[in-house]
Amino acid sequence: MIGVERVIMVRRPLAEVVAYLEDFGRTEEWDPGTVRCVRLDDGPVRPGARWRNTSRFRGRTTDLRYELVLRESARLLFVGENRTVTARDDLRFAAEGTATRLTYRASLKFKGFARLAAPFVRGEFERLADEVVTRLPTAAEAWRS
Repeated sequence: MIGVERVIMVRRPLAEVVAYLEDFGRTEEWDPGTVRCVRLDDGPVRPGARWRNTSRFRGRTTDLRYELVLRESARLLFVGENRTVTARDDLRFAAEGTATRLTYRASLKFKGFARLAAPFVRGEFERLADEVVTRLPTAAEAWRS
């Protein structure tokens, strides 16, 4: 398994940042690896909500089905899966005055023979996490609920 963690400051109140990020379909706006993300069900976003996320990683495109597993006032947990990998996006929030400190943890756990690739993709995964630090605050701050 490979994982990354970044701390990101967003100049919006905590509840607004959580409301923005709870819709995983918005990953197109802030995740540099996401090509497309489509909601697979209807209704309010709550635990059990699902998306199909198409990502480009190291020149290859892949689909993962993500689910919102946990939704708390200061935490969101999404788990995505396909036949070769399980991905986790664990977002934890803390108010810092009128801003929000987001601790973003992402991990990939490869399955079967794909596990052999883990050491070779770590650098690219780190680079993408660095881009999230730049893109996510800009997208969240521009969002209007």
